[in-house]
Amino acid sequence: MSDDENVNRGRPPRKRHADSMIENRPSADSRKASAAIDEARLRQQAIGVRLRQMFDEVVNESVPEEFLEILRRGDSKSETG
Repeated sequence: MSDDENVNRGRPPRKRHADSMIENRPSADSRKASAAIDEARLRQQAIGVRLRQMFDEVVNESVPEEFLEILRRGDSKSETG
């Protein structure tokens, strides 16, 4: 139904926005930007995964015996002091 027919039937004409008349397709530039953002997110994700792996390795390492001995000496001095 056209706007003229709507007016003749007592209805207000439909308002059309320019945006609705233009086909919304992403431009080549916006696709490139989107791809760059996706790539950056993937890199950040990979870095985060590797950092967590490294942290887990450090946490799971055994404590050197020399360090444990230093801690034991410190504990025994605080108990007697």
